[in-house]
Amino acid sequence: MSANDAPRAQQPSAPHDSAFLKACRREPVPHTPVWFMRQAGRSLPEYRKVREGIGMLDSCMRPELVTEITLQPVRRHGVDAAIYFSDIVVPLKAIGVDLDIKPGVGPVVERPIRTRADLAQLRDLTPEDVSYVTEAIGLLTRELGATPLIGFAGAPFTLASYLVEGGPSRTYENAKAMMYGDPELWADLLDRLAEITAAFLKVQIEAGASAVQLFDSWAGALAPVDYRRSVLPASAKVFEAVAGYGVPRIHFGVGTGELLRLMGEAGADVVGVDWRVPLDEAARRVGPGKALQGNLDPTVLFATTEAVEAKTREVLDSAAGLEGHVFNLGHGVMPSTDPDALTRLVEYVHTHTAR
Repeated sequence: MSANDAPRAQQPSAPHDSAFLKACRREPVPHTPVWFMRQAGRSLPEYRKVREGIGMLDSCMRPELVTEITLQPVRRHGVDAAIYFSDIVVPLKAIGVDLDIKPGVGPVVERPIRTRADLAQLRDLTPEDVSYVTEAIGLLTRELGATPLIGFAGAPFTLASYLVEGGPSRTYENAKAMMYGDPELWADLLDRLAEITAAFLKVQIEAGASAVQLFDSWAGALAPVDYRRSVLPASAKVFEAVAGYGVPRIHFGVGTGELLRLMGEAGADVVGVDWRVPLDEAARRVGPGKALQGNLDPTVLFATTEAVEAKTREVLDSAAGLEGHVFNLGHGVMPSTDPDALTRLVEYVHTHTAR
């Protein structure tokens, strides 16, 4: 079954006419569109089956496997958009950074960046470095038809935090030490990462992605004054680099309630909101001219169907006055989530918001 056979409240004739892209553009929609971060994989048994024995980074470099994994949630849940299956460290691996994704740990960098000489690890990214991305997106857009494909990348700060720390961190002491103690090196690091990230997004858009999302997963660790001075310029450079393509640009981070306006100022058309801030309050913080995405707490999906529907109505009621709203979770799908709960959630949002 192709993705276009998936149930949909109203089938668009082309991605441009889809409810998802209309909501991103703050245009009237037939129903509130739904997609889920980390929908490609994680909770699906069919995902675990096709990934069996294949490392994460290896999986991201196999176009046919990427295509299958990206399509799985569209087929199963009837979501309004697919998100390209990859990982935020893929462009770093592609340019030769010695890293691996360790199960149960996350990305681990062999030689962390701590000095100016270490920046030599970060050469420019070319389309040839990620030819498998171009091939996979070509396969996907043919299968998806009118369903939009979202491309994505990690934001410069989040990538820098992995590169400087050498892996995941709860405190970011090395990254912050560089940011505060050697601001010139920090700025050069983020600027170089902005160029790599922009190049990676351009490859995805030119191959056929209908929208892109910049994940600044760890930006919530920053105070607004530090974000504005030390992070926003690099994120803005990424968004500006892809502005000419005319595709919606989404910006998301976790724990970023105090940064929402700044994240919008970086150049996003859509600001993602985690579950900590109601959408009506988020709209006040972001200001006019932006659509919002979010923001059901992912853990709600472990409750009863009645509880899920009640919390979903709270999100939808909070979003009632927004210029544009894309329904999503406030973070990614958790691995032990019941896939049927996601399918029911999509159907509920479509039915409850049908215009």
